Amino acid sequence: MARHKVDICGVDTANIKVLSYNEQVNLFKRYKNGDIEAKEKLVNGNLKLVLSILKSFIGRCDNMDDLFQVGCIGLIKAIDNFDLSHDVKFSTYAVPMILGEVKRYLRDNNSVRISRSIKDLAYKALKVKERLTNENIREPSIKDIALELGVNEFDVTNALNSLKDTVSMFEPIYNDGGDVIYLADQLSLDNNLYDAETKIALKDALNKIREKERYILIQRYMIGKTQMELASEIGISQAQVSRLEKNGLNNIKKLIK
Repeated sequence: MARHKVDICGVDTANIKVLSYNEQVNLFKRYKNGDIEAKEKLVNGNLKLVLSILKSFIGRCDNMDDLFQVGCIGLIKAIDNFDLSHDVKFSTYAVPMILGEVKRYLRDNNSVRISRSIKDLAYKALKVKERLTNENIREPSIKDIALELGVNEFDVTNALNSLKDTVSMFEPIYNDGGDVIYLADQLSLDNNLYDAETKIALKDALNKIREKERYILIQRYMIGKTQMELASEIGISQAQVSRLEKNGLNNIKKLIK
């Protein structure tokens, strides 16, 4: 399979060694026995994991090199706390820790940049919401606001969400000295979160987009695979997976109005 070059933070990912499962297990055993060199190899062998996560933050941070360092801190914390006895893939364990570290940094340093057009739409939506609430003595739906502004519901939702503070799903909300409860543990997984009409529209839209786009969206948002995992599985570059994912989401957005 061809090795695809992805440049981020000045690092050429094509030249980063990727550890096999057996190599990783062996290095963890050595590290737990006090071999510091094994830890260094574990860090270097998992840099692609950090870089794959940072791809989604390009354009949202002024200094990607700083963000890379923060991601590496999350990686090191994951290595220090990983337990082989739980029979969980290291990447499965590490991704939430790296992502949480990155999001915490962005939140604390106000580095998430929201475009002016999205901010303007958000404030227009708030004004419309306030006016319609006063006129109808009830809070308007997103659909009502979108109709008033002449835009689609997705854009209104996205704009209003941009005003909210970023909080990591893996932010601890309770710790009694034993098990830690994270925000993600308390998030609702209720299938009734979306109304039946939305579910039907989404299913119909998925059936209308290209097969490869549909497969990537399902694997990314339902199964939880990373772009790097899909790239390796399908035999294309991570950049191509990213483009297919973006195209699929844009096509879904056009079909659901």
